[in-house]
Parts: sequence; structure tokens; C-alpha cells
Amino acid sequence: MEFVTDVAQLDAVYGAPAEASLVKVADRLTPAYRKWIEASQFCVISTVGPEGVDGSPRGDDGPVVQELDEFTLAMPDWRGNNRIDSLRNIVRDPRIALMFMVAGSNNVVRVNGDAKVTFDEQFRSRFSDKGRLPRSVIVIKINEVYSQCARALMRANLWRGRPADVELPSVGDMLAELKAGFDGKTYDAAWGARAKDTMW
Repeated sequence: MEFVTDVAQLDAVYGAPAEASLVKVADRLTPAYRKWIEASQFCVISTVGPEGVDGSPRGDDGPVVQELDEFTLAMPDWRGNNRIDSLRNIVRDPRIALMFMVAGSNNVVRVNGDAKVTFDEQFRSRFSDKGRLPRSVIVIKINEVYSQCARALMRANLWRGRPADVELPSVGDMLAELKAGFDGKTYDAAWGARAKDTMW
């Protein structure tokens, strides 16, 4: 099997990008991009660090980010598993990419930029929710924002739900595979209550 080793080889096969794919890029939030991102309660953030790359899902019960100004977004870091791979990467390499999704829509909006992490208490208080505060906030300077064509989500028919004949392994199943003696059934059975108590 031969692999592509030169960008010119790619260009020869794929040709020039369509006009819309170039026109769509902005260096700030336009009114349409702002409206989209305000509607998004879920995004995937991608970061890079010395150990490699990381992609992490982020979700909220309202907008997943807040706009600070047309060039800047802020994302509260709510409770997770404490691996903090994304945060570790940002502290060492500020590059970040975000992919915003809205349930039911096949379109996606993407942001590329540079990020910093803050523990500033006064700033974190902006995200207070029922007395809860995020432990940190990721502040993102926008370098570019653009829409992504809908083909990938359309091909996957993402919002139809899982086909009835597909049975997925649980997280407990995965953990039991990786550690001898791990009680995956007990882990799965306790997950609902644990999630409820530790969501925020």
C-alpha cells in the first residue's frame, strides 16, 4: 500500500475547494455564527500536548459557551473524571478547536483559536448555576469560525437513534476487559445514581 507524502498529491485528486467553503470563514462571531453557538449545548474540543492530541465532549444544560466579545468565548469546566487531559494540554499548548452541534441539525459550526485556563473566582462566578461554580473556565480567543457542511451527519443519519439490532457494550464491560477482576456489572448498576449525585 502506498501513502500520500506530498500535499500536491492531495490537490491533484481533490481539486480546488468550492467557493462557499472559502467564503464561510470569519475571524470573529458574526450574527449568524453567534446565534448558532448560543443554541449549542454540546461541543467537542480538541487540544494538543506533548503526549499527543485529545478530543473531549463538553455539554451543558444551557449554552455550552458564553460570548465575552465577538473575538472571545468562555467555557466553564464542569465536573468530569478529573483526567483533565484538555486542560493539561491547553496550559502547555494553547491551540484549540471546537465543534459545536445542535441536536436535530445536520450542520456544525467550528471554531479554531487559542485558549487559556483560569481559576479566577470573580470570573467563575459569572457561570454560577444554583450555587454551583465550575472549578475553572477555558477562555478561547477566536482565530477563525466557520460552518461545516452537513454531509457527514447526513451520511451517518446521526439523529435517528441507534438501530434496534445494535447492542453496545457498557462502560462496565469495557473496564472489566481492561482490568482482571473489575466488577463491571456493579459499576454499571451504580452509574445512574452516581451520575445524578456528581453531575456538577
